[in-house]
Amino acid sequence: MSALRRWQTPALIVICGGLLLGLSLGMRNVQGLFMLSMITERGWSRETFGVAIALQNIVWGLSQPLAGMVADRYGSLRVLLAGSVLYALGLYLEASAGTVSALNLGAGVLIGLALSGTAFGAVYGAVSRIAAPDQRSWALGMTGAIGGLCQFMMVPMAHGLIGSLGWSAAFIVLAALFVAAAPASFALQDQSHLQTHAGAQQSMSAAIRAAFSHRSFWLLNAGFLACGFQLAFITTHLPAYLLDQGMQPRDAVVALAIISLTNVLGTYYCGYLGGKYSRKYLLSGLYLVRSAAIAAFVWLPVSQLTLYGFSAVMGLTWLGTVPLTNGIVSQVFGLKYLATLFGFVFFGHQLGAFLGVWLGAYVFDANKSYQAVWLIAIALGLLASLLHLPIDERELAFSNAAVA
Repeated sequence: MSALRRWQTPALIVICGGLLLGLSLGMRNVQGLFMLSMITERGWSRETFGVAIALQNIVWGLSQPLAGMVADRYGSLRVLLAGSVLYALGLYLEASAGTVSALNLGAGVLIGLALSGTAFGAVYGAVSRIAAPDQRSWALGMTGAIGGLCQFMMVPMAHGLIGSLGWSAAFIVLAALFVAAAPASFALQDQSHLQTHAGAQQSMSAAIRAAFSHRSFWLLNAGFLACGFQLAFITTHLPAYLLDQGMQPRDAVVALAIISLTNVLGTYYCGYLGGKYSRKYLLSGLYLVRSAAIAAFVWLPVSQLTLYGFSAVMGLTWLGTVPLTNGIVSQVFGLKYLATLFGFVFFGHQLGAFLGVWLGAYVFDANKSYQAVWLIAIALGLLASLLHLPIDERELAFSNAAVA
């Protein structure tokens, strides 16, 4: 491990990392539960809400490399603390948004920036640097599993708060929760950016040039687009889709809870298996299973049985892609600039997320149906499965010229 304080035990690191990750992603995943209540009260369309969440995803994608650069140069603590504060501010503004501009600023820009400092790139980057090499896959998997458990708890919590306090007050309570959780960032403080170690002489610009000239880097980026599209579309539009199919709001809550709960198991085992088997083949298999699950869900009659089965399969493959993708980046390009390079790969994920959220809203408002977007999600999953097969997982040997 990097130089740590005595109280920074492996257990505390993965618990605090999982807590921050779970709150960050959990709040993002329950946005769909707020959508119909918010747009009904404000008189907005689904596309209005969809554009704000789409903006959130693209801002997250654009700012993730920058957040990664700050974390790699100055350590993860500053990024995590800033992200927690921005998340609370974004939720507060979303709660009080009376105009579309305010909604776009709060739910779109501020939370998008906050996610770059509290989600995958920041948390997994810190855990990867802190964990010993022989514990890294376990630490990433365990962090993701704890994060998945927190996401599961966020679903009934958000649903209960909306039902008892209303959607606006629920946002305020969740904003306060982020402020309370911010001190967990200190457990992820590392000193690796201050240390000299193998590869430390390589400049950030040289690392970026090496990654950008590597075909596998772009294959990961393109494949990750499918992940972002599928997940963002489902979390934002599944509750409304189910209501359109004649199901009850409770069914959407249960479906999201099942996704979050099975994600705990899926993320842990993906991280664990990533330390034993080829990560590119695991990723290829995950995308193939996802496409099959979506196809079955769309083409079978919608019922509680098919919904809950679909949710369980999707949950098992939900965020398992992230520790595997992060693992390939660190395996090929090293740890020194992991947060930065993963941030660039993650842009592909967020471009897909932007398209999934916005296209879902646009297509529905135009056709009163999500059918075409489901088909796109299937096709992108199949494409991603193929794109991962030619990835070269060998460690990139930097020449003296490359690191000068």
